Amino acid sequence: QEQLVQSGGGSVQAGDSLRLSCAASGRPFHTYSMGWFRQAPGKEREFVAAIIWKDGIAHYSDSVQGRFTISRDMTKNTVYLQMSSLKPEDTAVYYCAARDSTEVAVSGVDYAYWGQGTQVTVSS
Repeated sequence: QEQLVQSGGGSVQAGDSLRLSCAASGRPFHTYSMGWFRQAPGKEREFVAAIIWKDGIAHYSDSVQGRFTISRDMTKNTVYLQMSSLKPEDTAVYYCAARDSTEVAVSGVDYAYWGQGTQVTVSS
């Protein structure tokens, strides 16, 4: 059974940085792609970033391009989301997700496995 366990997050000031982690277990993930999504109160779930596990090719939403970096550690089966220059509008619950495909997907419906979510709060 595939399992994604998230860690990191918290409350920071605007301009600060945070790193989220997503540890994957259950099967080898080398054929997968991993994504990060977020959902703010009263808003729909939003794509943030994704990475192809095998070759590390990454894709970002326009809202985080240049500020966030997605990466993976294949020895630890862990995906990271390094968030810098955080803004109040980045406040949301962040979720990692996995799909059994080597193609990046930006829609949450294309991901079969999800982490438990972690709160990120950015104050001005």
